[in-house]
Amino acid sequence: MTERHRVPQNPVQLMVRMYRHILPETRRELARWRREAESIPNEELRLQAISSMTTKQFHCEGGAVYAAFRPEQRHILIPLIVAFQTISDYLDNLCDRSTSLDERDFRELHGAMLDAITPEAPLGDYYRHRNDRDDNGYLHRLVRTCQSCVLMLPSYGLVRERVREWVGLYGDLQVYKHLHRNVREERLHAWWNEHRHKAPGYRWNEFAAATGSTLGVFMLFCAAADPRLQPDEVESIAGSYFPSICALHILLDYLIDQEEDRRGGDLNFCSYYEDERTLIDRLEAIVRDARRAASVLKHPRFHRMIVEGLVALYLSDPKVKKQDTVVRAARQLMRASPLSRLFFWVNSVVIRNT
Repeated sequence: MTERHRVPQNPVQLMVRMYRHILPETRRELARWRREAESIPNEELRLQAISSMTTKQFHCEGGAVYAAFRPEQRHILIPLIVAFQTISDYLDNLCDRSTSLDERDFRELHGAMLDAITPEAPLGDYYRHRNDRDDNGYLHRLVRTCQSCVLMLPSYGLVRERVREWVGLYGDLQVYKHLHRNVREERLHAWWNEHRHKAPGYRWNEFAAATGSTLGVFMLFCAAADPRLQPDEVESIAGSYFPSICALHILLDYLIDQEEDRRGGDLNFCSYYEDERTLIDRLEAIVRDARRAASVLKHPRFHRMIVEGLVALYLSDPKVKKQDTVVRAARQLMRASPLSRLFFWVNSVVIRNT
């Protein structure tokens, strides 16, 4: 394997590849989809499509780090990751802004994500249960892009069922968490009871957080780009990413959004701990779990960089300084940090400002 194609082994190698190749190509893809969004005839759909890319651009940029793992396949992985994450963020915006709180609508919308990872699936009528419908084919084009990309992954057949399971759980979460506040917790608890065996030792809110991450799906896309992928590698990735690495990802996201969600009356999984000390203790425990999980994977240095990068990315967000509880949690989590975490903290600030 040439140096150019080798999996990054340290933070400098990873960030050089990100700055030189991954971020510029990711931003070109995002710009292409933004132009598509600007042509949506329906005002509400256009607004939410553009808003999702404006406020959540870092989701695609962060997810695209997996293209740095297998750069020779980035012509497949970057369009796939950007299109899939763009669907996710767009649908999240549509559900967040829903006034009907219609479970059928949320379920139909998220059928687009299942279709996106099922190459032979016909396109659905995803806006069937809402008045705003005319997007000029925007969502269909996103789905088709994902379908055409997964068809090019030589080992997709080995990861397909696990990807479908995780995307199905993601859709369930989005449906239940957007229901009326009087019923959403009851539905989430019932759902957790059905699946709790998949996350032993994790609380219901931590399991739910894990299902809300797309990182495991992106890692499986990346693995499927390897024609020599073996079934035991797929199981190793699945066991390491879910629940620990995925739960860490989304709990950090909710950690920094606590004040914003409190004002908006939105569900926040970090609000379900008994007190601030328990919240910090559980976050520290999940960081340890995630680091251990990363260490048993093939190319452990890369996956440990993902874990340290997650902590750095979220705790360097400007929202942190505006919330006393989050400042205290950030200090605790960053205390005695490895140098890689501090390196990624600095780079996260730089990327946000470029």
